[in-house]
Amino acid sequence: MKLQVKKLNEKAIIPTYGTEFSAGADLYALEDSSVTIGPNETKFIHTGICLAIPSGYVGLIYARSGLACKKDLAPANKVGVIDSDYRGEIIVALHNHGGEERIIESGERIAQLVITPYITAEFELAQELDETARGLGGFGSTGK
Repeated sequence: MKLQVKKLNEKAIIPTYGTEFSAGADLYALEDSSVTIGPNETKFIHTGICLAIPSGYVGLIYARSGLACKKDLAPANKVGVIDSDYRGEIIVALHNHGGEERIIESGERIAQLVITPYITAEFELAQELDETARGLGGFGSTGK
C-alpha cells in the first residue's frame, strides 16, 4: 500500500518502519524547541505531516514501547484514531504517567502509526439478543 504524506515543514520526518516486519511506523516530533512534559501532564506534540488514508482504512496511533516503559510517555487517549477523511496535521497528545519531568526533542520518535482496514456496522435496534454461555457476566466474570 502506498500512503500519501504531505510535509507542512521541510524539517518534518516522514514515518518510518524500524524493521521489515514492523506493523507500526514511527512518528517523529517536529517542534521549534524541546517540549517539557511534567508529571501527570499532557502536551500536544506536532509531527508536521498530514496523511491521505484511503477509504476503508484507519490510522491508529499507539505508544512506542520504549518511550512508554522508559520515560512513562504514551498517548493520552491510549489509541489515537485518524479517520480516512481527515487531512489535517497529525498531532500526538503525549501524557506523562510518571513522577518526573520528561523532555521531547524535535526529531524524536514519539508514537507509532498502524494503518488497518475497518468495518462499519449498521446498528439495528433489537428487543432481545441471542443467548451465550457468558450472558450478562461483566468485568472479571470469566476469571477463575
